[in-house]
Amino acid sequence: MQIPANHPPIPPAKIGVLLVNLGTPDAPTPSAVKRYLKQFLSDRRVVEIPPLIWQPILRGIILNTRPKKSAKAYAKIWTEAGSPLASHTAAQAENLAERMKDVADVRYAMRYGEPSIDRQLAAMKASGCERILIAPMYPQYSGATTATVMDEAYRSLAGMRWQIALRTLPPYYDDPLYIAALKRSVEASLAALDFAPDVILASFHGMPQRTLDLGDPYHCHCRKTARLLSEALGRPLEVSFQSRFGRAKWLDPATDVTLERLAQEGKKKLAIFAPGFASDCLETLEELGIEGKHQFEAAGGTHFAYLPCLNSDAPGMDMLEALVRREISGWGYNNAAQH
Repeated sequence: MQIPANHPPIPPAKIGVLLVNLGTPDAPTPSAVKRYLKQFLSDRRVVEIPPLIWQPILRGIILNTRPKKSAKAYAKIWTEAGSPLASHTAAQAENLAERMKDVADVRYAMRYGEPSIDRQLAAMKASGCERILIAPMYPQYSGATTATVMDEAYRSLAGMRWQIALRTLPPYYDDPLYIAALKRSVEASLAALDFAPDVILASFHGMPQRTLDLGDPYHCHCRKTARLLSEALGRPLEVSFQSRFGRAKWLDPATDVTLERLAQEGKKKLAIFAPGFASDCLETLEELGIEGKHQFEAAGGTHFAYLPCLNSDAPGMDMLEALVRREISGWGYNNAAQH
């Protein structure tokens, strides 16, 4: 059938892959951090306190005090390429796009900040992506991470008259591909050290205890990741949870408390890594790599090493490519089905 001469151009139908990470301020300044925190901490999935109670606290206290302190922390890790989380996520998308250039249109978005999920989905749809895999970059599922990504994607679809079809990358906390990637990465990092650690600490991002009590599987996913990785490495791992905030009870044990305890118990040489983060960011580079080192050494530790996240290195990219190819296989286009 011949298309009428006056018909608007139609791009070829294709599959898209959208990697989604948490987000970051666009500069290490109090004003930029304030914009970012306002969006992040206004998410009902992140802070479940009723808005009538929470918003006055957020706007009246937190947004007038925390941005300045956080901006100083961001400044410690900022690079010529900008925020490490942004540059690593962009590199992951670029690497995956090259690996899958004949299969899918690969882009990335941030749940908070830019590029936004809404803008990226609209651009991908305009380019011909009729089927898009949303890939939250969170190995362990939580309502405050994976679920809020999907909430935002569905909000974007709600504004479309002609909606795209979506698939989602499931949490991969116990996937053999993920465990194998972590094993390769950790072993390579350990081999590069000039000391043999007495203990290896896996630090996951913390969550309020009530999330576990209400049925969020995050804590269980973290524990299973650590157990499987320990078995793969053939050595025990200590497990802790970082980034406590506010007065509520959070998942235990806390990373800062654990660092002090291990040093005081005579574990003087320590390596720490953050398996729940797909990309290095403020919480890994500053909170663990800088503040964690200070805490450990102040408690009597003598050797400390932070082991990097998977980032865009080969172990992580091999895993990500395999996971994505598996999820889009058989989705109806020949170029995808053949891979």
